[in-house]
Amino acid sequence: MSLDRPAEHRPYTLVAELTYRCPLRCFYCSNPVDYARHGEELDSATWRRLLREAEALGIVQVNLTGGEPLVREDLEPLIEEARRLDLYVNLITSGIPLTRERLARFRALGLDSVQLSIQDVAAPGSDRVAGLRSFERKLEVARWIKELGFPLTMNTVLHRDNLDHVGEIVALAERLSADRLELANTQYLGWALLNRKALLPSRDQLDRARAVAAEARQCLRGRMEVLFVLPDYYTDYPKACMDGWGRRFLLIAPDGRVLPCHAAHRLPGLEFERAGCRPLAEIWWDSPGLNAFRGEAWMPEPCRSCDRRTIDFGGCRCQAYFLTGDAVATDPVCRLAPRHDLVEAARAEPRTPGAYVYRAPGSRRSAARRGAVRQRLPAPADQGHGGLEVREQW
Repeated sequence: MSLDRPAEHRPYTLVAELTYRCPLRCFYCSNPVDYARHGEELDSATWRRLLREAEALGIVQVNLTGGEPLVREDLEPLIEEARRLDLYVNLITSGIPLTRERLARFRALGLDSVQLSIQDVAAPGSDRVAGLRSFERKLEVARWIKELGFPLTMNTVLHRDNLDHVGEIVALAERLSADRLELANTQYLGWALLNRKALLPSRDQLDRARAVAAEARQCLRGRMEVLFVLPDYYTDYPKACMDGWGRRFLLIAPDGRVLPCHAAHRLPGLEFERAGCRPLAEIWWDSPGLNAFRGEAWMPEPCRSCDRRTIDFGGCRCQAYFLTGDAVATDPVCRLAPRHDLVEAARAEPRTPGAYVYRAPGSRRSAARRGAVRQRLPAPADQGHGGLEVREQW
């Protein structure tokens, strides 16, 4: 094992992607477009062992996520083991499927907090995004979360169709007694990149929403934290994706691949090991994939000589690859990037509202046939659920 272990590369959060299965079909899902090719899932005993190895590595928090982690029947022993290890345990969920009784078991076993996704402020818009009648159930789940004494983070992914609803989203979060509201503008990777023409807002729309969120942050200070995550396409410089490649976040995919982020396995030429092949600590420090973009040696100009190189760490490698075809390229969202024109062109391209490719198993082509063709146009508001053919998609 390498003896060079810089403190800046010590992980503190394990993102445990327990499954890619999910009853929702959100068209901005961060799961890989090819998720159906990765149906294998680690068993409960393996996850418990990995929690122990993660704690020994220095991890202090675990995010149980997916897909939808609730579809795993073994969440209880995983929560119990994480609590035994004194890890802070956060459940990231759509709330579907969940009963109050199971949530109470989670509480008794030591679950610390819950992040609940709600797609919009009313059933028609929220259910249209999810591809499933779920809004009213989500509100019920939010009430259970508070009744059982959990801190509640409400997460709403923002895009062209709901960005003008930010004020109403804040009001909904207040009614649900949320402790934290994440207004997370869409990151254009995975399914969101396929739907960029339909989802990318205008700058004016974004500026209005940002002003509303800033006012809410001031008004609610001390009562509810309001976080507004800017979209990369409208910033001058990239964000530090996952706080830098292989620095603070360790992600384990459902099939056991140890990754720096959700989409890294799509980058060609990188080797990512599977948990269990050798101790997790050895993988973290010595994996070729995890070391590929650590430090500064890999950086091209203008990144290598830029004063921001220790702030944004070169931006998002996956975004660079999916926009330019080169994972080493300067993140095109940076105004100094040689291919910043790609982002400028995306901002200028005509929008195609309502032409969504919904998350579905299979290739992009089959997803488009099942999603964008059959569900291309939103129905009038009086149809209640956007006219979708809504059904569970596991």
